[in-house]
Amino acid sequence: MFRFPVNSIRNSIFIRLVLTYLSVILPILALGVYLYHWSAKNAREEISRATTTQLSYYMEDLNREIEWLEIQQYDLVQDNELNQLAVAWEKMNGVERTAGMNYLIQRLTSIKNSSPYIKDVYVHLHSIRKTVSAAHDVYEFQQGSFDDLLASLGKEKTRLITWQQTFHLRASKASGEAGGKPLFIVQIVLDAERLKESMKQLNSYEESGSFVMDDRSSFAIASDPGSSEMMRQSAALARSSSASAFRLELDGKEYQFNKVSSAKLGLTGFIYMPAETVAKPLSKFEVWAWLFAAATLMTILIYAYSTYRFVHKPLLLLVQSFRRMEGGALDSPIEHEQKDEFGYLYHRFNHMLKKLQMLIDQDFKQKLMMQKAELKQLQSQINPHFLYNSFFILNSLARTGDTDRIEQFTNMLGEYFRFITRSGADLVPLAEETRHSRMYTEIQELRFSRRIAVEFGELPETMRTISVPRLIIQPIIENAYEHSLEKVTEEGLLRVSFEREEDEARIVVENNGEPIGESLLEELRRRLGSSSDSYEMTGMINIHRRILLTYGEGSGLSLSRSELGGLKVAIRIRLKETV
Repeated sequence: MFRFPVNSIRNSIFIRLVLTYLSVILPILALGVYLYHWSAKNAREEISRATTTQLSYYMEDLNREIEWLEIQQYDLVQDNELNQLAVAWEKMNGVERTAGMNYLIQRLTSIKNSSPYIKDVYVHLHSIRKTVSAAHDVYEFQQGSFDDLLASLGKEKTRLITWQQTFHLRASKASGEAGGKPLFIVQIVLDAERLKESMKQLNSYEESGSFVMDDRSSFAIASDPGSSEMMRQSAALARSSSASAFRLELDGKEYQFNKVSSAKLGLTGFIYMPAETVAKPLSKFEVWAWLFAAATLMTILIYAYSTYRFVHKPLLLLVQSFRRMEGGALDSPIEHEQKDEFGYLYHRFNHMLKKLQMLIDQDFKQKLMMQKAELKQLQSQINPHFLYNSFFILNSLARTGDTDRIEQFTNMLGEYFRFITRSGADLVPLAEETRHSRMYTEIQELRFSRRIAVEFGELPETMRTISVPRLIIQPIIENAYEHSLEKVTEEGLLRVSFEREEDEARIVVENNGEPIGESLLEELRRRLGSSSDSYEMTGMINIHRRILLTYGEGSGLSLSRSELGGLKVAIRIRLKETV
């Protein structure tokens, strides 16, 4: 069972949108789409069927006509008078030759007049070197024509051949000699212009056309010049399609093609028409189409307005409020009077703002104060340790009675404690921290000048203004003296150097004191990397935690063996921006 966070179902934005969409959009669109597709499909199929049927009748008529011509042609090949002319020409006298030629001309003329598709009928008599034509009587033997026709007889076993821009029928009479040329070849030339005229009857629609194409070559005869250009552009695509009806886009305009193939003739007939012609029977639905378009547009406007009013506008208000909250504005509740789902969301959003404000007051601010108090406490741990060591050095100098060095030491010690107490700031420039640490090494030199040398590098200008917590270098130096350098039997060396990269600054403290064992080094690294508070918060762990609190992940202490032989401590400070 659905539950809605509103007072009643009728106030639900979900129900409103669903009912609006179902009651307005679906019936109109479904009816319009159905009527359009039904009408278009019926019109296309009807025109295609009628065109295909008309083309089929034409191809059948053409086939019957060609069959009749073939009968006439083969009947002529068997004609006794023609065969006698071809064989006994040399034995005939002049009268017999003239009578035979007149008979042959009359026979050819009779065949030519028997069909409107015949342009001329030739008999190429190779044996007597004469060519007889129904239209041109008797003239010299056409050797070129004879050779071309003879070549086609040897290569193509087809009824029609394409030659000299038209179709031809040919038949021959063998000489009876092995490998010898035929006695004569009968050639019927079809009239291309009559074929074009006959195809014009297929052009039933405006801008339509037709053409007949030889299946074995690219030769074709078109009904008119316009059809010839269409045939030239569409020949390859038209022949490659196996469908009887298909569409092609030529010169930016779409055409519908219908084709019928005749296996007997080896020809394929094509009729084409603009695709828009197919849509003409739909003109009676134009008014309905406009009504559907207007109704659909009105539906879209209603739906768009409903969506904007009930969904987009309230959602946009909610998104803008979230963005203000992300920017830190927690005192901007959403004022509204809505009772739908968005009203419920607005109410919960306002409640969330109040809870966030309470959590910030009770948790976030408290955590910041705890971190600051921890930082203060960590800094204060260092001062008693150094004070103890300072009194130890002063006590040593007093026992030796060296008043000059005691004076020098007390001045240094005063400067040292002035640095500690003169400001309550948590962070100081690295230049001041470095000067303070250098002063510490000078204090230690009063005690260990004969046994321990100090190499204190110059601080680069690019690092002088970096803000760092107080007392992060001096305790590391003090640790080197106490745990390493004081135990060396030979001359000790303490080195302090500075390194700067684009996003990191490093302060390196190393010495040549007692070598540190691998197990101890790993233990120190483990303590530095541990987030547990179980270890005593002194020494290097103290400094590591302060730097980590100040600069975040990636900062802190890094421990390794020094090339000098002792411990190497690198203070790493990750820089968030160029300082």
